[in-house]
Amino acid sequence: MTKITYIEQNGTSHETEADTGATVMETAIRNGVPGIVAECGGACTCATCHVYVDDAWTDVVGEPSAMEEDMLDFAYDVRPTSRLSCQIKVRDELDGLVVHVPEKQG
Repeated sequence: MTKITYIEQNGTSHETEADTGATVMETAIRNGVPGIVAECGGACTCATCHVYVDDAWTDVVGEPSAMEEDMLDFAYDVRPTSRLSCQIKVRDELDGLVVHVPEKQG
């Protein structure tokens, strides 16, 4: 199991265990992480699963696809480390991943 930590805007931390092949969004929903709305269910057609990848993890997570970048235009307070959590597939290399949940979703 891969551990992922979600940090809310107020500093509350949620450490979860994720299945390989799932997404960071699916893991958040399964574990009741507040702030991850996921209105489209992971189809990359909204921006309600927006997260900020912790600086230490940006290289490992990688860059967003062109389609994801287009959807990020609808997100609130986009930053250089912004990603849609539905587009980050859980893999062994992400064990220990830390993402921050924005103040609100787009």
